[in-house]
Amino acid sequence: MIEANIDDMNPEIYSYIEEKLFEAGALDVYKTPIIMKKGRPAIKLSILVNSEHEEDIEKIIFEETTSIGIRKFGVKKVMLKRNFFKLNTKYGAVTIKNSYFNGKIVNCKPEFEDCRRIAYENDIAIKQVYREVNRLMEEYNDK
Repeated sequence: MIEANIDDMNPEIYSYIEEKLFEAGALDVYKTPIIMKKGRPAIKLSILVNSEHEEDIEKIIFEETTSIGIRKFGVKKVMLKRNFFKLNTKYGAVTIKNSYFNGKIVNCKPEFEDCRRIAYENDIAIKQVYREVNRLMEEYNDK
């Protein structure tokens, strides 16, 4: 994990920085609002990265942000097993992601990007797409 506290950067730049970090191999990037010394509001930029991409990430932080220092520490990431399948709705196919713990499904959710695309293509509210997907998943689970 690489982290940097940033209190003097234009907030518009963060989305650009995130894109660059993911392109450089970041596994996850997130921002946390924090209060620094003297009551200054800031953002803690946190980047999960494999050691092979560590230098690339550091380069981006130092060259593209206003940060003058970083913290690095080891973390262990534990992820659930997952699989994907297509669910055909009256609006189009939606990818569903199942997550498993000890061999049992513990999460089942539609992929946002598919729902977003379908909403645009059909000129309907995205919540309507989610309702249709949830209805079909309920029917599937009741069988």
